Amino acid sequence: MSTTDAAQAPAGRTAAECVPSWPDPPRPGLPNVLTVVLDDTGWSDFGCYGSEIRTPAIDALAAGGLRFTNFHVNPMCSPTRASLFTGRNNHSLGMRFIADTDTGFDNSRGRIDPGVPLLPDHLRPHGYGSYQVGKWHLAPGHEITPAGPYDNWPLRRGFDRFYGFMGGATDQRAPELFEDHHPVQPPAGPGYLLSEDLADRAISYLREHRTYRAGSPFYLNLALGATHAPLQAPRAYIERYLETFTKGWDRTRVDRLRRQTEEGLVPEGTGLTERNPGVAPWDELTEDQRTLHTHLQAVYAGFLEHADEQIGRVVAALRDWGELDNTLVMVLSDNGASREGGPQGAVDVNAPYNGISQTVEQELSRLDDLGGPRGPAHYPEGWATASNTPFRLYKQYTDLGGVRVPLVVHWPLGIPERGGIRDQFVHAVDVAPTILEAAGVPVDASRFDGGSMLAVLADATAPAPRDTQYFEMLGHRALWHQGWKAVTTHLPGTPYEDDVWRLYDTRRDFSECHDLAGEQPERLAGLRSIWEREAERHGVFPLDDRPLKALLALRTGQGMHGATHVRLEAGACHVPAPTRITGSNRSMRATALLRRTADGVLLASGTAAGGYVLYIKDGHLVFEHNLLGDHVVCASPGPLPAGTETAGFRLLCRADRSARVIIEAGAVPLAHAGIPTTAGRLSGYGLDVGRDTLSQVSTAYSGEFPQPEGALVHVDLDFTAPEDVEDVAGTIEAVE
Repeated sequence: MSTTDAAQAPAGRTAAECVPSWPDPPRPGLPNVLTVVLDDTGWSDFGCYGSEIRTPAIDALAAGGLRFTNFHVNPMCSPTRASLFTGRNNHSLGMRFIADTDTGFDNSRGRIDPGVPLLPDHLRPHGYGSYQVGKWHLAPGHEITPAGPYDNWPLRRGFDRFYGFMGGATDQRAPELFEDHHPVQPPAGPGYLLSEDLADRAISYLREHRTYRAGSPFYLNLALGATHAPLQAPRAYIERYLETFTKGWDRTRVDRLRRQTEEGLVPEGTGLTERNPGVAPWDELTEDQRTLHTHLQAVYAGFLEHADEQIGRVVAALRDWGELDNTLVMVLSDNGASREGGPQGAVDVNAPYNGISQTVEQELSRLDDLGGPRGPAHYPEGWATASNTPFRLYKQYTDLGGVRVPLVVHWPLGIPERGGIRDQFVHAVDVAPTILEAAGVPVDASRFDGGSMLAVLADATAPAPRDTQYFEMLGHRALWHQGWKAVTTHLPGTPYEDDVWRLYDTRRDFSECHDLAGEQPERLAGLRSIWEREAERHGVFPLDDRPLKALLALRTGQGMHGATHVRLEAGACHVPAPTRITGSNRSMRATALLRRTADGVLLASGTAAGGYVLYIKDGHLVFEHNLLGDHVVCASPGPLPAGTETAGFRLLCRADRSARVIIEAGAVPLAHAGIPTTAGRLSGYGLDVGRDTLSQVSTAYSGEFPQPEGALVHVDLDFTAPEDVEDVAGTIEAVE
């Protein structure tokens, strides 16, 4: 026997000769941790930050804890979430912008670097159970399939359980949900709303944790879809705000700043930044525009109030269980309010998300759809300006409208103060170190870019954790250093050297209204030099100013979205929308192989809010396409012939976004129709084979209308080059 073997040999050969041992139980008194991450919610949108919107649950947490007035994030969701979980700057993690596309550069891989531990990894050895409920958006789109790969899913990144959605947004009425590693459908019911479902699941996970792991602390990240578009809420919540916002966005900004000043959230004399470029004065809008915009903001307000109510349910459960006093609760937004609704907003978010313009008259005709399955709305950018009061610009920008958000912290056993305000500069990278210090977890400070703000929680006069923080997004850049801020807004496609930098003394200019670049060029030059140093340290280069739409459209050959041929077997799982094969904006041929001709859905993409479907009914082959109120039906003139082995359609897309659809059986054209507008995003829901799940595309049938067992073999999708005009003409001629 070797020396090594002898050293590892047991002390005895029988149990009687050995002393048993077990791992120590978790140290008593460790705090639970609940982080609540809202989406695209502006700095002024909580009631306790000056808003007209009712948020009593969040306001109560603030009254029993602290409000931060100088909390910063990255200007888009995935980068912020990556920093929250790791305590690291987003570029160094491979999350330069959102987690939809791997751009081929190490700072933008669409996922957190595999070698970087997340909060659950740090907490697990100390007895914590970790639960992720809601939005993830930290895996590249091509990995979001029922078969993975799962390397960047929550359970592979340290969480014990997961229930929520994987992409950046989903329909609140018909969400695309996953549990752990498999797709699931939400509980059925016409009144379903995702926020309620997520709160139910959060409470369920915590109840099970208390039952089966009594004495062990938990970490729950509740990441609601609210208030990211699509904006949807119960009608009663919407209607209570219709009168409130008739005053418009200009008056709303003035009123919110006044309340913020009265509350002591902003210093006396804080300036209101100029109205953002492209936002019209409210008084110059037409009556129809004001009507539309008021309704759209009412949906947003109702959405936030409803979300607050669900947060309140989770907090109430903790209180009822006696857990709230020793739970560190943090409520924040992942970035500032979004301008993605454009100047007009929309009753159906699929219009602005696909770059499709609709008239005010078209929008007004659909106001009754707001809040429901056919009204997944977005507000106009004027209301985003109001959400970010008193700051400039929005999400995606490194000005305060993109990077300063609310933060409410509540922990009765850990924070002696009630209703306090903290004005120290803190950032998303400081959250993980704070949680770990509160949990008594030893950390190596060199592994974090952030610092713990636990001292700030205890003492309003404590120094900020750090004195420097850089920002970058889509070429926009900024640096905060010892109270001074340098920032530039970059115009895509122009030389970075031509960018005009601004300079602010943030200690005296809370809202960054007064540009001092002309007065202190040396100081500005010094800050720009520090930005370059920080950018080098954290992997910011290469800078990439391609528009977000161009980055999202990248087809890299990874996953299904880069394929030209996809075979979908009958009975296959739901194909998620992030695979990017579920739209109608690519020319394609869909061919279903049949064992026998039977009524039922062959292929369905999207929901009642927008989608397409191919089905057989009463023997007829039918294709329907529904988008933004344009409903196209293409049906065979007679029943399919007996013995038909294949049935499908050809979609021939044009440069103007219109298309021609031709339905066929056995490769023989049967009928054709024109589609006025196609889109890559028909809704937030993906594609199913052999059934139309959840929210049906067509009203011609009820329920899923599945193909009978054994009738359908598979459906092939072949994505083709842009249409050949002569080929299209010949095909149509054959149909005629």
